[in-house]
Amino acid sequence: MNIFTPSDEKLRITLLILPDSSMMSLASALDTMRAANRIANRNLFDWQLATLNGKAARLTCEIPVEPDIKLDETSSGDVLIVIASFHQQRHAGPGHLRLIKRLARNFSAVGGIEAGSWILARCGLLDNRAATTHWEDLEDFQDHFPQVKLRADRFVIDGKFFTTGGASPTFDFMLYLIRMRYGYPLAIEVSSVFIYDGVRSATDTQPLVSLGMLENNEPRVAAAIHVMEQHVDDTLSIGQVAAQVDLSVRMLEYLFKRTLNLSPAAYYRRLRLQTARRMVIDTRLKLQEIAVRTGFNSLSSFSRMYKQAYRQSPLESRRAARLA
Repeated sequence: MNIFTPSDEKLRITLLILPDSSMMSLASALDTMRAANRIANRNLFDWQLATLNGKAARLTCEIPVEPDIKLDETSSGDVLIVIASFHQQRHAGPGHLRLIKRLARNFSAVGGIEAGSWILARCGLLDNRAATTHWEDLEDFQDHFPQVKLRADRFVIDGKFFTTGGASPTFDFMLYLIRMRYGYPLAIEVSSVFIYDGVRSATDTQPLVSLGMLENNEPRVAAAIHVMEQHVDDTLSIGQVAAQVDLSVRMLEYLFKRTLNLSPAAYYRRLRLQTARRMVIDTRLKLQEIAVRTGFNSLSSFSRMYKQAYRQSPLESRRAARLA
């Protein structure tokens, strides 16, 4: 069965939730189905929540989510969606991966939300397929799974498998599913329930920075930020950034100061340091490699600027995160 083919038949969904998942990612999948059922006044979606051990999955917000079932070899349905975020390797061991790989045959479609794509890739289910994951992890994902055709898209569908980049792309994917299966009017009504007027396609690139209203209020600054985020590792001079958006350096500096109360150079440095901090806390990359990936010409320069920004060294940040 192709779940994207127009149909009036309901879909049976199993949401497999790993601990340390995001409430937003779960809600983006769950509440869109709830709203579709309410608006249609019938069950277009039947869902059940599952965990790997049958116990509550505690989310990153510390809220425990009680499962309806423990995932086992009898589990089946139309769609299996794996939701994961932090510490996915800790929460899904080799036995769990073998189970998920076997169960993939019992479902017409299998998806990975955020780090759920890592779970599917670790199962070998994404080999030689196109996929995506959260933009923070794109480079590491590609290093771990070179056999996967990684894209920076918001969501990717390849055969019976789909992957999304996080909470907002999951919302986009669910609206796409509703639109393709149950029609455009229902998708519009579901979108309206959440006052969501974003117009996003699957192939829209995940932004490093979510610019929101800035793109409307000051598109020239937004354009400059887009250039900066594309050159975090191979940093440009402010003159080069200004040239790419057809502005003088003086005008670019004026617009940044007026809009963000920061100089372009200060914002660029802040963007690179924020990217570096995520790598320090969330990956096991060597600090020297993080410095290179975020455009610092030496580890000492990187460490000095990092400590000025965050009042602790990169190593202290990493130790504190691991203790937490």
